[in-house]
Amino acid sequence: MSTWDTIWERACERHGEEKLREHFPRVVSDAELRALGDDRYLANMSKRVFAAGFRWRVIQAKWEGFEEAFHGFDPAWVADIDAEGVEALAQDTRIVRNRPKILSTINNAKFVSAVAEEHDSFGAWVADWPSSDTLGLWEAMKKGGDRLGGDTGAWFLRLVGKDTFRFSKDVGQALVDNGVVGKHPTGKKAQRAAQRAIVGWAEESGLSLGAVSMVLACSTGEVYR
Repeated sequence: MSTWDTIWERACERHGEEKLREHFPRVVSDAELRALGDDRYLANMSKRVFAAGFRWRVIQAKWEGFEEAFHGFDPAWVADIDAEGVEALAQDTRIVRNRPKILSTINNAKFVSAVAEEHDSFGAWVADWPSSDTLGLWEAMKKGGDRLGGDTGAWFLRLVGKDTFRFSKDVGQALVDNGVVGKHPTGKKAQRAAQRAIVGWAEESGLSLGAVSMVLACSTGEVYR
C-alpha cells in the first residue's frame, strides 16, 4: 500500500497544494454538530435526497420554497403529514414534485424524531459516532432512514459538517491504484479495508477523513470531491 506522502505528492502535482487545501471539505466541531437543530438535520437530509437524480442548482434554486412547503422541516410537523398533505405537496410548484421523495421526507422526519428521542438530539447522535466507524454510521442511516444509502448519506454528512470520506469513482480508483482494494469497494469486506486505509492516512497526515478522501480523488482524477 502506498504511503501518504506518495499520494499527497501525486495530488499536488496534478492540482497544486494551495488549490487542494482550498477545497478540503468543511468539518465542524462536535459541539457545533450538537448545537445544530433537528430541523436542520432533516432539511439537509431532504436536500440530498431530492438532489439525487436532479441537478444540484435546481434544488438550490427552489430551496426557499421547500422550506416554506415543509414548514421549516420541523420533524414533528413533517412526520404528521397525512395522505391529503402528501397530495397537496405533490401539486406544490414551490418544490420538486416527486411523490416518492416527499414520502421519503416524511419517513426521515420520523427517523430524526426517533433518534432524537433516544439520544437527546439527532446532532448528539451524529457527534458521538466515532469517525473511525464511518461505515457504521452510513449503515445506521441507511437502515433507519429512507433513501439514505449509497452516496446520499455521505453527502448529507458533508452538508452538516460531520467528517466523512466518500467512495466516488475517483476515490475508488485511487484505492485500487494504491493497493488497498482490487476494484471499486462495493462489498463490505472491501469497504472495511478502504476505511482502515483512509483512517490510517488521516492519522498519518493529520488531515480529516474528508480531506484524505478528496486528496485521493485528486491524485487520480480531476474533481475536488
